[in-house]
Amino acid sequence: MPKTSARLLSLLSLLQARRDWPGALLAERLDISPRTVRRDVDRLRELGYPIVAFKGPEGGYRLDAGTDLPPLLFDDEQAVALAVALQIATTTGAGIEEAAARALTTVRQVMPGRLRRRIDMLQVTAVGQSTTARRESQVDSGVLMALGAAVHAREVLRFGYASPPGSGDDDPAMTAPRRAEPHHLVTWGGRWYLVAWDLDREDWRTFRADRITPRVPTGPRFTPRELPGGDVATFVASRFRGSDDSGSSGDWPCHGEVILGLPASEVSRYSHDGVVEELGPDRCRLVLGSWSWPGLAADIGRFDADIEVVGPAELRDAFGQLARRYASAATGPLGEESQYV
Repeated sequence: MPKTSARLLSLLSLLQARRDWPGALLAERLDISPRTVRRDVDRLRELGYPIVAFKGPEGGYRLDAGTDLPPLLFDDEQAVALAVALQIATTTGAGIEEAAARALTTVRQVMPGRLRRRIDMLQVTAVGQSTTARRESQVDSGVLMALGAAVHAREVLRFGYASPPGSGDDDPAMTAPRRAEPHHLVTWGGRWYLVAWDLDREDWRTFRADRITPRVPTGPRFTPRELPGGDVATFVASRFRGSDDSGSSGDWPCHGEVILGLPASEVSRYSHDGVVEELGPDRCRLVLGSWSWPGLAADIGRFDADIEVVGPAELRDAFGQLARRYASAATGPLGEESQYV
């Protein structure tokens, strides 16, 4: 690479690393004269980089925001991080999948071979949502931008909200306008949600972004309220786990305690957010939560081991309910045992 080109890339890399650079310090870092720094800055400006000079005791330069996107420079780790992020972006349901795929192709084409091999070894696959589910929950990127802008500006959002499919009122244009103070735009389970204070219902709500039709103009600015639970992650987790509307706890509504005939090391690998206590080489105590008592009993039942219910009584009753249900499923329509039993 010609010396001047290499120097320009080094200068650009320094300007991207911090906001303000004194001219004398740039000259020292690049081992060139202040006059050469000025000439190199002019060359970068001709290439489209919006570099501004600032005055002061030392004077210096700043890489500013411009009107056009100039060529970008990334170090190795930044390039790998960008490629991985673009792979993930193709699975977000944010309506940017095609653009992310094209950007990933562009980035990969200009990568050095050593980086391209690192990227090719890391292929990301989205698991957990069917193609149909992803298509039904697809969000237009313009909607996400509008919601994000309202959250950032702290402006009351007016929007139409479509009813769930099959409710008899699926046309977003027919829904009554809603008014809410938008606080956070989040993803959960492959879908986008708006966390907001509903002004008409005077309560916190999570709105499916794919059902939102923003209306303009937005309303007045508002002072953010304190989110129940202390942070958005706790609040959203509590809503989807079935906690009460206050969102004051991110915990499961049903908790039970059992003793399993399995080593603690084996149970802990599959207990997610449960608490496992070793009681012996082949016994452990498990405290686990779920959205319902039958759901909790079924979750515990997936461990292939003897189960002793410590409590509460609701969990013991749920095991009895599942036992009767499973016994009924194991017999044929005439009460005869299934051939698979």
